[in-house]
Amino acid sequence: MRQKRPFPTVEPTVYRIVVRGELSHRYLPAFEGMTLAAGDGRTTITGPVVDQAQLHGLLDRVGDLGLELISVNPALEPASTAAAARAGR
Repeated sequence: MRQKRPFPTVEPTVYRIVVRGELSHRYLPAFEGMTLAAGDGRTTITGPVVDQAQLHGLLDRVGDLGLELISVNPALEPASTAAAARAGR
């Protein structure tokens, strides 16, 4: 009998989504698991994204909230490295 091989685990990619306007912390529930950093008339929404479906969901949420999208970019470091840096490791 053949053993089933588990699906390979793929490391989430950290994305930086920039929108126009300085969002308050009341937007945090809309972007659960992400961090918001506002300044200079923009807000950067940063966090791990596991797949394209989740990324499209986040971008749909930006549109649903009537926010103007400025940019979407993957970060250079993997999600585990970024999480360790935020934890101060």
